[in-house]
Amino acid sequence: MTASYVRACGLSELEEDTPKRVELNGVAISLVRTEGEVFAINDICSHANVSLSEGEVEDCSIECWLHGSSFDLRTGKPSGLPATQPVPVYPVKIEGDGPDASVLVSVTQES
Repeated sequence: MTASYVRACGLSELEEDTPKRVELNGVAISLVRTEGEVFAINDICSHANVSLSEGEVEDCSIECWLHGSSFDLRTGKPSGLPATQPVPVYPVKIEGDGPDASVLVSVTQES
């Protein structure tokens, strides 16, 4: 199965180091623009059922606001307790240039 990309938002809607929650094909995703890239990570913490998009971004990771677990935005792996399970990450493409650029995310699982 090939990846299918869906428009998540305009690139100009993403503030640096400020997560934005979107829902694509029934999947809650946190979009993060940091260090010159855009990342898409599942918005639900693997330790507690809370929104990661309410957390803080630092050093290409997002911290869960409830218990402090941080997840790598590139891999979804937790960097410490209490979380022990990774959260899914999704491929991102930027389409277009300048103020009209769009953020596209694939939530299709490859088999």
